[in-house]
Amino acid sequence: MNENTATGHAGTTSTASTASAMDAMGTERRTTRERVLVTGGAHGIGAAIAERCRQDGYEPVILDRLGEGAIHGDLSDPDSTAQALERALADGPITRLVNNVGAVFPNAVTDQALDQFDAAVALNLRSALQCIQALLPGMREAGFGRIVNMSSRAALGKELRAAYAATKAGLLGLTRVVALEEGRNGVTANAIGPGPIATDLFTRANPADSPKTRAIIESVPVRRMGSAEDVAHAASYLLDARSGFVTGQTLYVCGGLTVGRADV
Repeated sequence: MNENTATGHAGTTSTASTASAMDAMGTERRTTRERVLVTGGAHGIGAAIAERCRQDGYEPVILDRLGEGAIHGDLSDPDSTAQALERALADGPITRLVNNVGAVFPNAVTDQALDQFDAAVALNLRSALQCIQALLPGMREAGFGRIVNMSSRAALGKELRAAYAATKAGLLGLTRVVALEEGRNGVTANAIGPGPIATDLFTRANPADSPKTRAIIESVPVRRMGSAEDVAHAASYLLDARSGFVTGQTLYVCGGLTVGRADV
């Protein structure tokens, strides 16, 4: 999860449909089933993205740890992830991917336990690479693919986020490499960097009555916390077939927080 995501379950489903997609040259292609794999889609931002995918006419397939009707898998474990991906792809290729799963592991650099750092790498970064590797053959065959990696504003640096910031920054590098290597195959890769989003995970790490939380809200130019739906709207744009000339980019959904302010 990014700081606002949660590991959870897998889900599913609308009926298969025929829809158009655009290849790298802007030529319309026909796809018979537009599925979107969303990791960590049971709660928070992931659930909002899955719901937005349904609204946009896609069929979400959710990989997560819990949930009725889910494709269950522990995405921190490569073998469990591989099994979950095999189940997801048993019904055919998936040409859209949202790598959303992650966890925070809050700690200062001096206090960061190495086993927790390894856990952050496994869940926040390695699982994204594994999902990309599993879906790319189908995307290449279709001549079309959309990959959205959920990074975080914390990738730019945030206190007490040693493991989280490092892994979310790693996702940005991975996004750019995939964009460079796969653009010729009609596949785009972009990242989203949410700022403070009011999900359960964020509020657990940042209590509402905390002076730090109040300071965060006051530092946001639009003077509010973001919502999971704000992030889902950004993901919808990047998943769209018409966004084929946008790749290797990071879209910060942060209320202007990453811009910086002259008065602080």
